[in-house]
Amino acid sequence: MQRDADPTPTADEWRAAQRQVQAEWAAHSAGPTPWDGPLGQLIQRAPVALPGTAALREALQTMSAQRIGSVLVLDDAGRLQGIFTRHDVLDRVVLAGRSLQEPLAAVMSQPVQTLTPDDTVYEAAALMARARIRHVPLVRDGVPVGIVSERDLFALQRLSVRHVGETIAAASTLPQFQHAAAEIRAYARHWMAQGVQPRTLTALIARLNDQLTQRLIDVTLADTDLPADAMAWLALGSEGRGEQTLATDQDNALVFDPLGQDVESARARWLAWARRVNEWLDACGYPLCKGGIMAGQAPCCLTVQEWAARFARWIDGGSPKELLQASVFFDLRALAGRCDWVEALRADVLARTQAAPRFLRQLTQAHLEHAVPLTWWGGIRARRDGAHRWLDVKLQGTALLVEGARILALAHGVAATGTRERLQRAAAAARVPQAEIDAWVAAFDYLQTLRLVRQLQPDAGSEPNRIDVTRLNALEQRMLRAALHAIRGLQQRLQLDYLR
Repeated sequence: MQRDADPTPTADEWRAAQRQVQAEWAAHSAGPTPWDGPLGQLIQRAPVALPGTAALREALQTMSAQRIGSVLVLDDAGRLQGIFTRHDVLDRVVLAGRSLQEPLAAVMSQPVQTLTPDDTVYEAAALMARARIRHVPLVRDGVPVGIVSERDLFALQRLSVRHVGETIAAASTLPQFQHAAAEIRAYARHWMAQGVQPRTLTALIARLNDQLTQRLIDVTLADTDLPADAMAWLALGSEGRGEQTLATDQDNALVFDPLGQDVESARARWLAWARRVNEWLDACGYPLCKGGIMAGQAPCCLTVQEWAARFARWIDGGSPKELLQASVFFDLRALAGRCDWVEALRADVLARTQAAPRFLRQLTQAHLEHAVPLTWWGGIRARRDGAHRWLDVKLQGTALLVEGARILALAHGVAATGTRERLQRAAAAARVPQAEIDAWVAAFDYLQTLRLVRQLQPDAGSEPNRIDVTRLNALEQRMLRAALHAIRGLQQRLQLDYLR
């Protein structure tokens, strides 16, 4: 008799499982750090605050005199009402043409993101990254007792998003780029140990990798006579989706304009430069793509017209195998150069895919050839090797969700490239129940957590996505089964929608 699947986990259970996986890794990777400590340890003086009725001039004079980047704004009861920072001066005062006699309450930022002195340092850093703010007031019962800034966190540990960004921006030689790439990986390891959610962590990794690639493109292009406005560098695959983990190879391509020259002669010049970019990225720890999907390879270095024709050929007549091999190209994102070319190309691709039922059928057929690793009674089908039971969490997990989300996006004209956004927007357009969408997204997040933790282990080596199922505890195995059942549900929906 077929065993019933485990009850669908709640959102709290998904989050608890992710935290447990990360906590177990962190417990074995390092001892306590300053980031584990309470924010109260950073309070050195009472916060500088003014009433909301105070004039702008008074606020600016106070900030200048005390050399601080913000003042808190209080209501008549002394409770926190808002915050005014140096960054508000340009947008809310200068550009808005405000009088310096206006009350502070008219230009303050609100509502205010706050924490308590008992919250941890890393929670403040995560909040700053998520909300894109530089100051976090600390309150007790609504009354401010202190404030922490990005500078305070910077003093605790030199490694921060801004520091890594500055290291990247200053790089101009290969050794400097290699150093910057190493800092990105160190940064990611640190935040993973601190419990940052996978969706936040992979987005940060992708953003920093973007910055490194963009800087590398600028530096190497400056050594040529090639015009920067005659090309577009494309990020594909996980980079195109903004979902890079610590173990990621290169997937990129190039669009170029021959500018009236012979196309092949122009291509040769662009290829020579693109190969140098690929080689430098490889030296920085982003391995060359084994499948040759790189801008420095002739099939991936095309004019706008050639790219349009290539996508048209795939959509109008590609075989399932050919489409599967070409799938990463449908995650294209402009990283440098003429972004408008890429957006026009994407719009053309989406218009074609929506009007091509044969293409969607072929893509779905290719996707369904990769079965979810579940036994007929609902258990995890893993490869036995002595006492081990191995499962590739990427190929047998996240990749299936990525493929399914891509099909939904192409079928419903969703321009997003990220898997979560594709699932949420395209599935909603397809009238999929919200609970089902939430299960898909939660499954993706959990599997990404398992991948990241595996990649941080010293023995990851050449198998950075392979886990031993026997080493998972009961909760982790239950959540893994639930994630795989969610993927099976997605595949069943795709089969019904596009193979009938």
